[in-house]
Amino acid sequence: MALDLISLIIIGVVILIILALSIRIVNQYERGVVFRLGKVIGVRNPGLRLIIPLVDRMVKPSLQIVTMPIPAQKIITQDNVTIDVAAVAYFKVVDAYKAVVEIENYNRAVNQISQTTVRSVVGQFTLDEVLSETPLVNSKIQEIIDTHSEAWGIKVTTVEIKDIKLPDSMQRAIALQAEAEREKRAKIISAEGEYLAAGKLGEAADIIAEHPVALQLRIMQVLSIIAAEKNSTIVFPAQLLNSIRDIKDFMESEVPSAQYIKKKSE
Repeated sequence: MALDLISLIIIGVVILIILALSIRIVNQYERGVVFRLGKVIGVRNPGLRLIIPLVDRMVKPSLQIVTMPIPAQKIITQDNVTIDVAAVAYFKVVDAYKAVVEIENYNRAVNQISQTTVRSVVGQFTLDEVLSETPLVNSKIQEIIDTHSEAWGIKVTTVEIKDIKLPDSMQRAIALQAEAEREKRAKIISAEGEYLAAGKLGEAADIIAEHPVALQLRIMQVLSIIAAEKNSTIVFPAQLLNSIRDIKDFMESEVPSAQYIKKKSE
């Protein structure tokens, strides 16, 4: 009787051990690739799964998007400028079977192919193109990496160049170029302003030529603006005094004419 009880206990322990070794939990973001005696027998979806202990083996690659930094490396551009370029790649597993069977370590493989592709693609562009057409460079790098990784069940979603380090001499040259461009724009804007001002002054000169009194009125207006500061001594030239006298006489001659016209209308 005691032997039977011990046997039952041993059997129960063995069953529990077998169950413990047989139970596998596949998370929502994983897929379980099951090997039986070294041969793939299927891919298990998320949930509670059972395998045969000592016979089956389950590998669970993650389907989450992986953020992989691409270390900075020296690259010679098409116009023979040496720059340091660092990037970042985003990829995920889309085929768990290929990611486990077709490649030994897909993380390391994507990292290595990304470094070589960045070096190769950036070397096909000039420095100005790398700086001004970064989205085009990113797109070409992503396309090439994705072409290689497709056979591994990997989808590269995005590749972005995050840092470009230029030599000190090139930074100074670019700074000088930018300063020259700003000076050029400033001179062009100043010249355009002078051109427009000259046109307006020409129109004003034509008007003053037809009405000489307008020039004297303008001079008087400028003098009044200067006198407002109360810190200047103003000297009136004789010609200006004569002009003022002429304006006064003109105004006095116009008054009787205006009165005559008014009486006649009444």
